[in-house]
Amino acid sequence: MRRVRLKFVWTSVFVLFAVLPTVSQTRDRRGSPPSGPPTCDAGVLDADSYALTTRAQARIVTEDRSGPWWGRSSVDEAAADLYDLNSSSTYAAERARTLDPRNLLAYSQLARQYVVTGEDASLADAAWRTALDHGGAVVWTATLYDVDARSYFLMAFDRQALRVYRYGELAGPFQTHLGIPRFVGEDQERFWRAMGGCIDPAARPEAVIPWSDVHEIKAGNWVLYFKLSRPVTITSDRHKRKTLNEIKVNLHGAIGTLETHVSRDPIDPSKVSVRTMGIGPLAYQQRVRVTLVKFIDPAGRIRLPKASRSGGW
Repeated sequence: MRRVRLKFVWTSVFVLFAVLPTVSQTRDRRGSPPSGPPTCDAGVLDADSYALTTRAQARIVTEDRSGPWWGRSSVDEAAADLYDLNSSSTYAAERARTLDPRNLLAYSQLARQYVVTGEDASLADAAWRTALDHGGAVVWTATLYDVDARSYFLMAFDRQALRVYRYGELAGPFQTHLGIPRFVGEDQERFWRAMGGCIDPAARPEAVIPWSDVHEIKAGNWVLYFKLSRPVTITSDRHKRKTLNEIKVNLHGAIGTLETHVSRDPIDPSKVSVRTMGIGPLAYQQRVRVTLVKFIDPAGRIRLPKASRSGGW
């Protein structure tokens, strides 16, 4: 039986009442929702819908889920916290889409979140198609281990290319905890718009990789490997610089599991060997690459080598 959590935050309820305290209660919702093509233009979008894809998403991600000190090293607690974050982010984006079907940020966020959570593939496909067909991108925060394991990047996938941005390029000044970046707050709207696929055209990417330069996407347990025809040079916020012909990336959003393997000595059964192994979210990596190539490589040019479950990368 699943244990009762000592702390549980269902952020979706908090968001709807904290971000939209007055307008949502007074606005008449009985009319038809706005119509028109999806857009990033905050000036034409329903204000509540836009807030749910910017301010609300910021509050969901930055919510303090640390809990009491004795639960901080628990894998179960970490998994439950990540479930809360992902389900809350999805709920807010779905509500935003309902309030204004023109909100392109909502489609981009749902495209990412449906893949992260493993929702019905048809829901993910519909969100990806809408986001990409209207000039948006699907964006993840990420760690590029071969560049700098203590820095974050944004990976943006659109119809034309894979774009890599430094976290600080879009987030602005940010704090760190134990050397790892903290997520910026709701005041940094430029960053949260980028996470909704509406990236400031003035932002400078570290790399723009046309899909024609990607010849293989390999799924590991913890990372995806994008193998390139031409090398790219990427610099982190900590000024680490690397030239790569393969990008090893962890797209944030899923968590692995711990497995315990017990074996007995065949000669002396009283001797027991116990080994614990961390297993990465391979199914998540598979979902990302399979969904991605549907939209950027319909001809099937990019190789997808068979993946196997193990304790390695």
